[in-house]
Amino acid sequence: MSLIDRIGEDIKTAMKAKDKVRLETVRGIKKLLLEKVVEARAQGNGDLSPEAELAALAYLAKQRRDSIAQYTDAGRLDLAEQEQQELAILEEYLPAQLSEAAVTATVDRIIAEVGGDQSQGDGEGDGASHAGTPGTGRWQASPGDRQATPGPLRQ
Repeated sequence: MSLIDRIGEDIKTAMKAKDKVRLETVRGIKKLLLEKVVEARAQGNGDLSPEAELAALAYLAKQRRDSIAQYTDAGRLDLAEQEQQELAILEEYLPAQLSEAAVTATVDRIIAEVGGDQSQGDGEGDGASHAGTPGTGRWQASPGDRQATPGPLRQ
């Protein structure tokens, strides 16, 4: 069952359950995916690849995270809560995110495999890290995380 078919079934389920937040969120996902399908067909690529579907879902999740941060900063906790509910629904369609320990272990393994000049920290392992674990980690650390984690490539 493709993701679009699964979402179609989830729309029916949400309608029957009269779950307004889930229904609106899942309809938004379907809308974006259908737009991406039309875009892909216009370029002669046919249907969406699973990677493109994952990228679209990650885009929507990032939008929700950004909105939650902005609403929280503005003191609009009601809107932040709604965005949080939508994010939880979106995350049901995304692969499970890696824990911080798993990300650190993966990065350390990739650094060992790439074996570049670690004192430079010029991103030699970036492509390998993204390719090795698609969709399972956001791969973004805050400046505080980089300072707290010792290592030549995490400066």
